[in-house]
Amino acid sequence: MYISEQLLNPDERRLRLSAQLGVEHVVLDNRGTELVSAQGGVSEWDAGKLAAYRRWVESHGMKLDVFALDVGSILLDSLVDLEGARRQRDTLARNIQRAAEAGITCLKYNVQMVGITRTALKPGRGGARNSGFVHADYSPEDDRRHSYWGVGYPSNQEEGGSASAMLCGQKMARAVPPVSVQAGWDAIEFLVEGLVTAADRAGVRLACHPHDPAYPVGGLNGIEHVVGSVDGLRRFLALSPSRNHGLNFCQGTVAEMFERPGRHMTAVIEEFARTGRIFMVHFRNIRGGYLDFEEVFPDEGDVDMYEAVKAYQRGGYAGPLCPDHVPVSDIDAGRERFMSFALGYTRGLLQAAGAWSTPAG
Repeated sequence: MYISEQLLNPDERRLRLSAQLGVEHVVLDNRGTELVSAQGGVSEWDAGKLAAYRRWVESHGMKLDVFALDVGSILLDSLVDLEGARRQRDTLARNIQRAAEAGITCLKYNVQMVGITRTALKPGRGGARNSGFVHADYSPEDDRRHSYWGVGYPSNQEEGGSASAMLCGQKMARAVPPVSVQAGWDAIEFLVEGLVTAADRAGVRLACHPHDPAYPVGGLNGIEHVVGSVDGLRRFLALSPSRNHGLNFCQGTVAEMFERPGRHMTAVIEEFARTGRIFMVHFRNIRGGYLDFEEVFPDEGDVDMYEAVKAYQRGGYAGPLCPDHVPVSDIDAGRERFMSFALGYTRGLLQAAGAWSTPAG
């Protein structure tokens, strides 16, 4: 295993900083740029531009491990406009092929139908603030204020989302239709069917992020989070036997599925690692659990991160651990120091566990 840093639209200064921190692998998200744009739908990629971008990133001494495939609103669209969703799925399939042509071997995507639901920023150590979700305190206004779309940095403003106007960072212009358990699985199966076929043809692995957070039984605002439980993760993997169909295993999100994650996570990590279908890990910690948690620094949560590393190791996982969802603070507005702490902490755990390795190439 090894550290890999997630970056959103990095410039040269940011890549140089990562290199100086000892980062040799990166996971990149470029939503909203000329290179990758999904405004109201799924945009076509240009293999030449992607290849040039990959070479520019790697000229800084880092390997591009994973690139984000933004599926836009295709899941909800498939429930109300199937033909339009099919056209978007065809575009995504072409983008997978173009990623392969550009030398990108793994793409991550997210099956959130609405954004990552949060209800508050809780006080953290030293005056930092921790993004949290407390279902008992849920209100639409708090949802609008604190939810966000994407990974790495909990701020809907910085990620260009429209959470100030729509619940959960919802990206569809139309009203969100109800999503029952059956409808949720129908939409995900529709997407997986098209993406995995394209991935097998192109030789690209697809790393899916589960629903964050786990919703209560019966859903929230008419939306069910069907990949918001360990059984949901198992069912998701069973949708296809392809070895290109796998997980962006978000350790924090999976921890949110349990009332007492400290008791369960090592066994769950080892179980999914043994499938060989974890393609990347979001290595983060939480305090609390199901329906009542906050995202904290990796060293202060309820999951023993050293034991987590050992569980990945026992399960045979050898890929990247990516720090994710660090707290926020006015003192470290860009979260560069907080992320640096998380990177160093993760690397230290890997070395202490004897699990550090750098893949060839």
